[in-house]
Amino acid sequence: MGGMTELAPSLVELANRFGIATRYADWTGRQVPVAEATLMAVLAALGVAASTEQERNVALTARLRSYWARQLPATIVARTGAPTRFWVHVTHGYPAEVWLQLEDGTVRGGVQQVENFTPPFELHGRWVGEASFVLPGDLPLGYHRVHLRSGESETSTALIMTPDWLGLPEQLGAGRAWGLAAQLYSVRSRQSWGVGDLADLTDLAVWSASRHGADYVLVNPLHAAGFSGSTGRMEPSPYLPTSRRFFNPLYLRVEAIPEFAGLIKRGRVRRLRSDVQHRAALLDAIDRDSAWAAKRTALRLLHRVPRSAGRELAYSAFLDREGRALDDFATWCALAEEYGGDWRRWPKSVQHPEAAGVAKFARKHQETIDFHRWMQWQLDEQLAAAQSQAVRAGMSLGIMHDLAVGVHPDGADAWALQDVLALGVTAGAPPDEFNQLGQDWSQPPWRPDRLEEQEYHPFRALIRAVLRHAGGVRIDHIIGLFRLWWIPEGAPPTQGTYVRYDHEAMIGIVALEAHRAGALVVGEDLGTVEPWVRDYLLLRGLLGTSILWFELDRDGTGGPLPAERWREYCLSSVTTHDLPPTAGYLAGDHVRLRESLGLLTRPVEEELASDRAELAGWMAELRRVGLLAHGEDDPEQVVLALYRYLGRTPSRLLGVALVDAVGDRRTQNQPGTTDEYPNWRVPLTGPDGRPVMLEDVFTDRRVATLAEAVRSALAPPAV
Repeated sequence: MGGMTELAPSLVELANRFGIATRYADWTGRQVPVAEATLMAVLAALGVAASTEQERNVALTARLRSYWARQLPATIVARTGAPTRFWVHVTHGYPAEVWLQLEDGTVRGGVQQVENFTPPFELHGRWVGEASFVLPGDLPLGYHRVHLRSGESETSTALIMTPDWLGLPEQLGAGRAWGLAAQLYSVRSRQSWGVGDLADLTDLAVWSASRHGADYVLVNPLHAAGFSGSTGRMEPSPYLPTSRRFFNPLYLRVEAIPEFAGLIKRGRVRRLRSDVQHRAALLDAIDRDSAWAAKRTALRLLHRVPRSAGRELAYSAFLDREGRALDDFATWCALAEEYGGDWRRWPKSVQHPEAAGVAKFARKHQETIDFHRWMQWQLDEQLAAAQSQAVRAGMSLGIMHDLAVGVHPDGADAWALQDVLALGVTAGAPPDEFNQLGQDWSQPPWRPDRLEEQEYHPFRALIRAVLRHAGGVRIDHIIGLFRLWWIPEGAPPTQGTYVRYDHEAMIGIVALEAHRAGALVVGEDLGTVEPWVRDYLLLRGLLGTSILWFELDRDGTGGPLPAERWREYCLSSVTTHDLPPTAGYLAGDHVRLRESLGLLTRPVEEELASDRAELAGWMAELRRVGLLAHGEDDPEQVVLALYRYLGRTPSRLLGVALVDAVGDRRTQNQPGTTDEYPNWRVPLTGPDGRPVMLEDVFTDRRVATLAEAVRSALAPPAV
């Protein structure tokens, strides 16, 4: 990057005011300057013209004036037990009367004014003064409002009181817990329609809790899926959803819908299911499209079945609760059926939820829109049933959902929330040790300024929705709530920069919603992370993530990090969905797969040698601590030893990958590929390569042995 021209001071100041990094430390610790073109493109995505000195000065002036024109901050976020100071702006010399209205309607005074020596500012011929106030220290958690009256004017703003510390739910106690991690679509039963569904999730949770003492099941994101490209195929990646607020009806169990009992054409539905199951048995990959086509036909029939009075009331209550957001989502689904899956290619009259043609379209397609709303109601009921039955079977947490980083740029959320998303840029990651070209996830990021202006309502609703029927949430790339790598449209990932978010607000809202749901939060904090971020998450009572293969003694030998030195406040597991199952890793399958796909950056012999050296380090560590006999290399025994090693760490949560339990070797997702490898389409298979059905899991000796090994590793020592 040598020879880069010096940035204009006005551009640097403007970038700083919008939280845009003008330089950053890369994964080697080297300071990298950000290109001028990148800064201008990122500012443009925030609605700021900055290509000339004059434009930058105009923008700086506008920024300053907008601050003084605002009577109260757009949103005030506070923590329990910590004094919170905020400013107010009134005509210079006028009194400022401040009071609070709590979430429950209670009015509170006692907001103390403190000294503020900021000189007044002239704004459009009027002098504006600044005063400061401090909130009372005993405010309850919740979404409150701060009111300001001065002279004839009165205004208010949001006050969000968040927990200083979230921690673990009371029902988990002071002990440790283990659970299964599964890609739900791959976990098929003999009753499901070729794709694992919510009834399968319920059965997996009940079995693992009642037979083996599991406390949770962590599943892939169940977000609503869009349709990829011009093919009309359902997007297979759970991490590239059309909406994170709503769920994928592919996961519905048709026969579990109460109206199924009143369906006259039940024989037709059973034939649809039989055809899908027959097709699935012939394929080596999950066929979402055939499953969805059949299931959609069945759901259409069910949607027309008359509902009882009580069911009508329940549906009406659901619609009231979900409100405008559900209407927008269902309308997008109907529009996508009419005009294709990319809203940016639709007629101008329907390219925005407020556009003139949307209401007219909605009136004409009421039945289709209601069908999509109705499916979300069914999902809500089946998600609630899964969580309820998991807890009743003995789980302290139940279902742990996964929250993807962002959404598909063509999809429902990008359409409905386009005013609060940054268009013209995409989120991704800078170059690192494992992806030296960086990553572009093609997802539009939140605009930090618009989130604050909207009192974080879209973010609040998202977190509340994912926690509604859950005992926990795993937040993918939680670092994105602190800063996110923005890449200008058309530029490579290397030409991006970091944009900062108000992490006090983002993490605070996550903690508040989790507290209200009685749930815990696991942050996926792998990759390039500023050191203070992990400390901050710990201080707020959010768990981190540890993956065995990445836990190395980087300040010492470089080999495996001894178990006793692992973090306590984290979810620890041997592998994750972006890595091969452990049996595959032990066999070196992932290196040969990457070689066959042309993804290696050095000769395969070198890659294998390096990989085997890392594995040898872990084998030596297992033998050192007495978990593996010398000369023992049977994959099943090694897997058992690795999970027993997790039990020796202080980690509060342990995760057992279901693929490891059944001896699967096939990778679920190979980063760096799309259609070159069947990502997110690999069914659960055994060591012999044959599909494993859910019913087989329940009776599998190998599965039971691993589950009991982990359970006993967590058991307190006998007194």
